[in-house]
Amino acid sequence: MHNSKYGKRIRELVEASLLKKNERYECPKCGKRSVKRVSNALWECRSCGARIAGGAYLLATDIGQTARRVLAGGEAGE
Repeated sequence: MHNSKYGKRIRELVEASLLKKNERYECPKCGKRSVKRVSNALWECRSCGARIAGGAYLLATDIGQTARRVLAGGEAGE
């Protein structure tokens, strides 16, 4: 546990977000599972060196995925 207090639910939420923040994600450019968080909302692939702007704790947020679909020409509700 990382200094979160005020109940079990909050401690569980903090732990879940820290696990998501620290795991490796798949690179959208090279396809390898080697993307790690460099700083807040900045991610870097350890394999190909690509730098990606994403979410603070996740590589891709729900809003970002929706925006990507809209820009690609699809519907936001699909």
